[in-house]
Amino acid sequence: MSMNNQGRPTSAGETGTAAAHPTFTGNKALQIEEALIFEIGRPEVSGVDIPAPKKVKSRLGKLARDEAIGLPGLTEPEVMRHYVRLSQKNYGIDTGLFPLGSCTMKHNARLNEKMARLPGFGDVHPLQPASTVQGALKLIDTLAHYLKELTGMPAVAMSPKAGAHGELCGMMAIKAALEAKGEGHRKIVLVPESAHGTNPATAALIGFDVKSVPAQADGTVHVSDVKAALGPDVAAIMLTNPNTCGIFEKEIVEIAAAIHEAGAYFYCDGANFNAIVGKARPGDLGVDAMHINLHKTFSTPHGGGGPGSGPVVLSERLAAFVPYPFIRVGKGYALVEEGGKLDKGEQPFGRMSAFHGQMGMFVRALAYMLSHGADGMRLASEDAVLNANYIRASLADLMSLPFGNQPCMHEALFDDDWLKNTGVSTLDFAKAMIDEGYHPMTMYFPLVVHGAMLIEPTESESKASLDLFIAALRDLAMAAKRGDVDRFKGAPYHAPRRRLDETRAARTPILRWTKPAPYKEAAE
Repeated sequence: MSMNNQGRPTSAGETGTAAAHPTFTGNKALQIEEALIFEIGRPEVSGVDIPAPKKVKSRLGKLARDEAIGLPGLTEPEVMRHYVRLSQKNYGIDTGLFPLGSCTMKHNARLNEKMARLPGFGDVHPLQPASTVQGALKLIDTLAHYLKELTGMPAVAMSPKAGAHGELCGMMAIKAALEAKGEGHRKIVLVPESAHGTNPATAALIGFDVKSVPAQADGTVHVSDVKAALGPDVAAIMLTNPNTCGIFEKEIVEIAAAIHEAGAYFYCDGANFNAIVGKARPGDLGVDAMHINLHKTFSTPHGGGGPGSGPVVLSERLAAFVPYPFIRVGKGYALVEEGGKLDKGEQPFGRMSAFHGQMGMFVRALAYMLSHGADGMRLASEDAVLNANYIRASLADLMSLPFGNQPCMHEALFDDDWLKNTGVSTLDFAKAMIDEGYHPMTMYFPLVVHGAMLIEPTESESKASLDLFIAALRDLAMAAKRGDVDRFKGAPYHAPRRRLDETRAARTPILRWTKPAPYKEAAE
């Protein structure tokens, strides 16, 4: 091994003791080859000693189970080791930089987690009388106030559970407003080609027809294309800003004016709000409805750490249609439920969920806001944009930019044009990133960009972590350009699992564990 490779793992193509002598267990020192929990435990035993229950008359009747349940029996150490080992194979924001574009995988401050577990928040129950949860209701109302301040909107629905649920809420409010005006004939929703897939799906779900609006060479929607698509049957436009290509829609005010002049509504996808908090208010730009991913913008857990939360802010044109439940402040805090007394002008379109929203997410989001203050949230947006542009500028000489080398917002978008004739694809490049210790960026999205690589560093990353990430990508890019195809085609080499045959996995998935044949010891 050369001095330049000291302390680093053996390269993929090299041979050595480890390759020549695989271990009996499959383990590689501290990298444990973890079996399935069914393979560790035994279904015929229990991991705990439970006294036999007294015989009682069963009330299950024909519903009683007539065969063994088949769950594996394990000891407590076996259970602990299994799940700890699995956790060590996962990549997370606590492990390293998480560059997924359009997902805002930012650091979740532990203070916010602690606040969400305080008594009265962590154990609150949605069926408690309002008199016993005044603090929780005040917290929700305070968070709602800040969301309205940050967006420049007069009303907000707090109950939607995530981004797509929020989209549904906003579009249902638009549908209710149209019907209230006697304009139910408006059935077309304009959706840019670069939109999140949930946008056209949400519109179609509630009975709208979707009409695509093209993105121009600079990656944005032009007002002239919107005007060409407008007509008396258009209900709304669903536009993401900053858009999915990581670019601010510079004609958004003109687009909003054209939409309103045509009698339609402007729905904004707020998934990328993290780029403009404290910098631009959607309400000032002409937006009528926008969902806010609390689980992206305001630090609350994302994905498997969820659940999500997607409050929807509404303009004066839609404020009357906020769904149940909503909070009314008088002598105290009260929830207005279905069947409750409404004030003049209130026309809730219905209810989005059984209860009142995600309390844990509300606590975390408010803790984030109070920790940062207005200036801190603005600085977070500025740092998110700065970090993305630092990555863009640092890679622009090696990797191609589909819309030219223009400033981006919160995420930098590359295409695969620079990989032509290298024998390496976007997928190969992403798999090689795993070997370097990084979760891959978003691949092949947005669909309007061929071989897209969408990188969002967020404001959480220091310059040192960005520099190492950039250096790793530059090294991979140069390896691809000089024809080191083997480094990519078999990647990842160092992960607990090698690359799947994705076609076979999609067509013939194995969805259920089956007991393997008995192990036979090899003959001496």
